[in-house]
Amino acid sequence: MATATSGPVLLLTNQTVSMLDKCKTMSEMSQIHAHMIKTNLVTHTKAITKLITFCTLSGCLDYALLVFDRIQNPNAFIFHKLIKAFSESLNSFESVILYAHMLSSLEELQGVEFCLPSVLKACGKSLAFKEGQQVLGHILKTHLWFDPFVTNSVVRMYLDFGEIELARCVFDKMPTRDLISWNSLITGYLRAGEIELARGLFEEMPERDLVSCNAMIDGYGKQGRCELAEEIFRMMTVKDVVTWTSLISAYVFNQRPREALHSFRDMLSLGVQPDAPAIVSVLSAIADLGFVEEGKWMHSYMSTNKISIWSGFIGSALIDMYAKCGQIDNAFHVFRSISHRRNIGDWNSIITGLALHGLGHEAINVFLDMESVELKPDDITFLGLLSACNHAGLVEEGQLYFEIMQAKYKIVPKIQHYGCIIDLFARSGSLEEALGIICEMPVEPDRLTWKAVLSASMKHGNLATGEIAALRAIKLAPEDSSCYVLLSNIYAKAGRWNDVANIRLIMKQNRVRKIPGCSSILVDGKVHEFLVGKKIDEEYNGEVLSKLEEVVSKLKSEGYEPDLSQVLLDIEDDGKESLLNLHSEKMALAFGLLNTRSGNPIHIVKNLRICCDCHCFMNLVSNVYNHQIIVRDQNRFHHFENGSCSCKDYW
Repeated sequence: MATATSGPVLLLTNQTVSMLDKCKTMSEMSQIHAHMIKTNLVTHTKAITKLITFCTLSGCLDYALLVFDRIQNPNAFIFHKLIKAFSESLNSFESVILYAHMLSSLEELQGVEFCLPSVLKACGKSLAFKEGQQVLGHILKTHLWFDPFVTNSVVRMYLDFGEIELARCVFDKMPTRDLISWNSLITGYLRAGEIELARGLFEEMPERDLVSCNAMIDGYGKQGRCELAEEIFRMMTVKDVVTWTSLISAYVFNQRPREALHSFRDMLSLGVQPDAPAIVSVLSAIADLGFVEEGKWMHSYMSTNKISIWSGFIGSALIDMYAKCGQIDNAFHVFRSISHRRNIGDWNSIITGLALHGLGHEAINVFLDMESVELKPDDITFLGLLSACNHAGLVEEGQLYFEIMQAKYKIVPKIQHYGCIIDLFARSGSLEEALGIICEMPVEPDRLTWKAVLSASMKHGNLATGEIAALRAIKLAPEDSSCYVLLSNIYAKAGRWNDVANIRLIMKQNRVRKIPGCSSILVDGKVHEFLVGKKIDEEYNGEVLSKLEEVVSKLKSEGYEPDLSQVLLDIEDDGKESLLNLHSEKMALAFGLLNTRSGNPIHIVKNLRICCDCHCFMNLVSNVYNHQIIVRDQNRFHHFENGSCSCKDYW
């Protein structure tokens, strides 16, 4: 390629480069390119290099490649720019092709080491194993084998291939290792789920930095080893925002939301500013807890510290949090406030939230709005939509959208989608149709699919189908106590007490323990938990039981009759009524009545499905005591107000 040496050409080149510096759009750039063609500046290194650089930075790689193909003798710098840009694109293999072109066309390969990390990255991304081996062969024949920047990239390439043994082999033979070498291999082990290999390497390290420790905390968390993540965290003398975020995420991932929230508050008290992933994790923790006071505090913190809800997935997480804390109106408010910047996650969060509240028609309307703005729904969108139809009993609509998902949007149903449509039929009493779908679907039914049929069999008193579903579910998940309990309940409803006793014996022999009903309520910033028959913290037990007796007495005077059929034990009626009165959600409600002003809502979170008697009980209390009662059970929300529930007795 010629260089601009004469005065007029140099001036023209400098003017063109200056124009490219000020250029902001590809439209402007194409006009400058046309000018360069007319003035023959496309043969001058400085101008054409600037042009290709602009294209790569703008993401217009196809255009850059067209320009490059017309350069007679491209230099190493131009090759480097294109190789790096393509290695980070979806068409990463183009980097490998360009690298081969560079090797064959340049006489001097000075600076090739700057291209190699990008080429190796491209091989890893595009799973070009053969080409990666060839690049490594070239490296081994040159001084580049002694460059840790290059050899670290070889290790990462093999990890991208999933070849952890080859990555370790390269690591062991590296002439020079630095912290990046150790951290790359540790991260690769963790990504592959090889937690013990990562741990062994971590303990071998001659020195560690934040990257090493943060990677181990994150890896332990994703493997369910929170105690080891905490151990690393405690031993660290220096912690950054990534450290705290990794620990918080580990707690959230392992269903320990309280520890996540406590760690977040500790982080703030030390003056560490949270990043977007930390905010998302904490919002997820609050959503798991289900207490809106914490969520409102978090939202206020974000507003005070000018943390944008458009950053990362914060908007989606905020919508999800409000929905799971029973505040669907607030979730909608957030959704509306980001009307011009909504992503697919925001739409999915609000549809899923509406489903959780049994608002099937509203979820369908949101979906239609989504189609009207020509945003393509994904499999998560339809999972939320089918769930919304399920919770609202919209059988025909559920069938329609199950078909639309496949016919219009070419989305192949996953087991979760089949589970929703099976539950929709089973819950509505169409057990034969549900079983028909199970027989026809191309994937094997999982535990949740059979549990849906089992639960519906229990509801509709279908003993034969219930037995089949229970045995299939137990075979798939012998440790899941709910399968045994549901089958035991079906037998109890049929008066088959010997079979009930046999199920309990099997559970005992298999060391399967029934999950006790537990309900939580947040009062004055403190979470109070109640188990069936007792309070975990005994401090208020006497008061709660006394209040509960008063409520039961008052409701009976209003016509309440305990539904003794909900106690599936072979005992006298008096004993059954006593057991009903000690259900955890009633205990939590009594505590709420003691500590909540009249007219204020009472929020209760329960770990299991609310029973029919407690549902009727909540309805009456909402009317007699003038309280809105919001209960989140295992499946959905129930909003009790003025003697009726939002679920319309369909749950």
